[in-house]
Amino acid sequence: MEQEVLDNFTKLLEEKRDDILREAERTLTELNEQGGNIPDPNDRASAESGRNFELRIRQREQKLLSKIDGALQRIGDDEFGECEGCGELIGMKRLEARPVTSYCIDCKTVQESKEKSQGK
Repeated sequence: MEQEVLDNFTKLLEEKRDDILREAERTLTELNEQGGNIPDPNDRASAESGRNFELRIRQREQKLLSKIDGALQRIGDDEFGECEGCGELIGMKRLEARPVTSYCIDCKTVQESKEKSQGK
């Protein structure tokens, strides 16, 4: 893959990582500022629901961070864009849509089918 394309993916991935880290910091700040003394039960339940939602989002983003780090590592190792399943090149459209991917569409489809049949 051309260096200019790799540089663009690196920039995109690093920006996404920075955005996620900024949002995580914002969430922590908001959670610390809110405190836990809300006397009305309905207000307390609503606030708790909002906190739980935010934490679920951050948990999903934490998984995405590890995928971003993996993609950046593959760029550094000159393995970015190669499918871990079959070794073939991953299509550029797939990489543009999901730059953290490490599988071509065919291998990912097979992997998801196996997971679905195993109930994961």
